[in-house]
Amino acid sequence: MKKIAIVGAGGFGREVKMLIDDINEKNKQFEIVGFYDDKEYENNINGLPYLGELKKINDVDYSLNIAVAVGNPKIKKKIIENIRNKNIEFPNLIHPSVIMGKDDVKIGKGNIICAGTIITVNIEIEDFVIFNLSCTIGHDSKIKKYSSFMPTVNISGEVTINNGVYVGTGAKIINRLEIGENTIIGAGAVVSKNLPTNCTAVGIPAKPIKFHE
Repeated sequence: MKKIAIVGAGGFGREVKMLIDDINEKNKQFEIVGFYDDKEYENNINGLPYLGELKKINDVDYSLNIAVAVGNPKIKKKIIENIRNKNIEFPNLIHPSVIMGKDDVKIGKGNIICAGTIITVNIEIEDFVIFNLSCTIGHDSKIKKYSSFMPTVNISGEVTINNGVYVGTGAKIINRLEIGENTIIGAGAVVSKNLPTNCTAVGIPAKPIKFHE
């Protein structure tokens, strides 16, 4: 079995531990060795040890898989860029219940795809993307690096999501749209027009309410 550690011991990190448990129940692949987090934990976390601060990952002297269970795209990107240890690999974690088309679906590395998600056909998902519970991704969509989608997000066909986008719970993105880099879409929003980079958009229909770096 491959050894794996989870970065982030918060709520989503513990859910990722559950996801790995579910993967192992169907086909035993991973030995979970514990959690890394910059917040110090004195006790075990859902039965697993606290392994220390994130910087300790660069001291690992054996082959170790890492799951970065951090929803904030900017923090997630920074964590990944600071891992320079050649012993570290980033597997895709895909829940056994995920429905995924067999026609031209391309998936990079380090992605976390949670239970109930549906990925149809002719879709490209790059690296370090999170799809939380019960998301849907329609045909001919492209999801770029570091983006995070909270539970029940619906992405229609032919949508392009650029790097570092965060989409809140229950948001919907209508077909043939493009979402700019580092944009935040609020929970429950309905996106019916392209969104620019570095904005926060909310509402029905979703409109930018502020811009950020």
